[in-house]
Amino acid sequence: MLRLLPGHESRGLEVLVTTDFTLEGIHFRRDWHPPESVGHRCLARGLSDIAAMGGEPVAAFLSIALPRDLPQAWVGRFVRSLISLGERFGVTLAGGDTAESPNGILADIIVIGTAPKGKSVLRSGAKPGERIFVSGELGGSAAAVLQMRAKPKKKLNPRDYPRHFYPEPRVELGRILREKGLTSAMIDTSDGLSTDLAHLCEESGVGAELESALIPRASVGKPAREVDLDLALHGGEDYELLFTARPGKRVPKQIAGVALTHIGVITRPQIILLRNLKGVAYQLEPRGWEHFRQ
Repeated sequence: MLRLLPGHESRGLEVLVTTDFTLEGIHFRRDWHPPESVGHRCLARGLSDIAAMGGEPVAAFLSIALPRDLPQAWVGRFVRSLISLGERFGVTLAGGDTAESPNGILADIIVIGTAPKGKSVLRSGAKPGERIFVSGELGGSAAAVLQMRAKPKKKLNPRDYPRHFYPEPRVELGRILREKGLTSAMIDTSDGLSTDLAHLCEESGVGAELESALIPRASVGKPAREVDLDLALHGGEDYELLFTARPGKRVPKQIAGVALTHIGVITRPQIILLRNLKGVAYQLEPRGWEHFRQ
């Protein structure tokens, strides 16, 4: 959840606030994820939300509920990893709360950021005729989850699936896109390309058409293999940036060391289409992550 609040007007800034849960059994499992990965991913979720508005993260607040029998060493490794990621982006862990949990680990991270007043990038600015871009590659995180579910007793090497275990929030990329005026609307791919594009289109009152051949698919595992198109379309937790650019805006192929790929165009009819390799277009249903969906 992301909120834009008035504040810091005297300095020409507005305040960005995001909050995200990290829940054992939903977002991670202790037998699959080392505590360093859980701490990193916990903060990365909030940083990615700030990045998707072109903001600068400033501080974080962590409230966490822990089982009584959880080893203190696990907690220490979790917190150190979270703080380490925060230090890379100038984010201070400014406070929070702790409590006992009867059923697993529950962590709620609040991240505070800022952006120049009136300059935050929203989801509602896309217009027909604009091009759609995505950063990095998609499907890498979902591929790791699929592998762990298939072989639950076999631990994966995080180095073979870095976008799942240690995702990189695109904070610098988001800031540059906002500063250079390259994007009209933006969202991160936390829930999957199909679902997050649907969110952006709904907020903007538009539709979209994607080219399946252009979707950048991650290569994962050892030996590395390219993920299926379905994982790239619907898999979540890649934390890449999905954004639109007005006609005439030159978007480079790479910013801040991150590849940018043109994958489609915004349309007037409020429907999302995917054109396959044979040139046939069909409706793309949002099949990414949604809480409470059966």
